[in-house]
Amino acid sequence: MKKFVLVTALFAAIAGPALAQKSGHEDHSAKHGGVFVEGKEADYELVAKPDLIRLYVNDHGKPMDVSKGSAKVTLLSGSDKQEVELKPAGAALEAKGAFKVGPGTKAVAVVTNAGKTLGTARFTLK
Repeated sequence: MKKFVLVTALFAAIAGPALAQKSGHEDHSAKHGGVFVEGKEADYELVAKPDLIRLYVNDHGKPMDVSKGSAKVTLLSGSDKQEVELKPAGAALEAKGAFKVGPGTKAVAVVTNAGKTLGTARFTLK
């Protein structure tokens, strides 16, 4: 009986974290073709195209209601710096325009929702 308890405890210690990760409770992957960053209060996915910047905000793997949200994104590409205001657009925050984005561009997003600052997320575009 002691061996059974020991083997069970050992299995739980080794397999527990792996099984919890596969449970889908917190899926840490980019779902929209962007760059994913895990934050303290929320998780963020930034999709940056030359004509569109879109930020998806999730709370433990579930889309967060950002209808009262906004974000200020600072894009750093070489010596160029561009600040972009994102507004609610369906399930994301977004801005349309002309943006200098490409591999290696760095982006810093300061996100607010319902009048409260959610956090800051840092991205490096691929």
